[in-house]
Amino acid sequence: MSDTNLSVLLVGGTGSIGRHVARRALAAGHRVRVLTRRPDSAPAGTDAVGGDLTDPGTLNAAVDGIDAVIFTHGAPFASTSVHDVDYGGVRNILEAVGDREVRIVLMTAIGVTNRAGGYHDWKRRSERLVRASGHASTIVRPGWFDMNEDDQHSLHFLQGDRRWAGSPADGVIARSQIADVLVAALTSDAAAGKTCELVAEHGPAQQDLDPMFDALEADGPLDPPQDTANMPLADEPAEVRADLERAGAQ
Repeated sequence: MSDTNLSVLLVGGTGSIGRHVARRALAAGHRVRVLTRRPDSAPAGTDAVGGDLTDPGTLNAAVDGIDAVIFTHGAPFASTSVHDVDYGGVRNILEAVGDREVRIVLMTAIGVTNRAGGYHDWKRRSERLVRASGHASTIVRPGWFDMNEDDQHSLHFLQGDRRWAGSPADGVIARSQIADVLVAALTSDAAAGKTCELVAEHGPAQQDLDPMFDALEADGPLDPPQDTANMPLADEPAEVRADLERAGAQ
């Protein structure tokens, strides 16, 4: 898929990471459509489509004819809207897409399996929806944004989500580096069905990410096999279990 130019719906395209993603995707030759409540705020070179991520009735035009979706959206930390935005937004887009074959790239966060405080639970549930949907997907859990030292350009893909400090000690990554990985995942066969935590370490940037994607262990039906098994499906809210069943989870 490396030479494929796609029609990409960018969810969160007016945010600080989404704008990097838009520039990187356009430079790679993709056509970028940005879902936004304020079409005049969309990045230059993109096609803005009006809609509200939390209102399913406004999303049909956004998903019409797309080949892929990149999610970089998110409610503010500890916000009460994390259910509607981080989880509900993914659910609404997936349901609008329906059975069409669409590539999905979802950004969540490092430490997403840490259940302390409950903030990350809805992000983690959105990951499960994506996996259950059956779409070819890649889920990226970046570390703390733009706290790199000057020579921290080397990308590292981790698995198991064991970094739960809740501080930059978990790992750092530049917003532009996140965008590079999200856009690369769109057309990498090796990235399909994979989840990783993303951090930067000292050293030069890699030019080819396929070997790094290829080295990752594939996801299970709902979770990556190395994640801590601390969110039993049987204990999940009825809403979530129903959503997963509709998405195709067994």
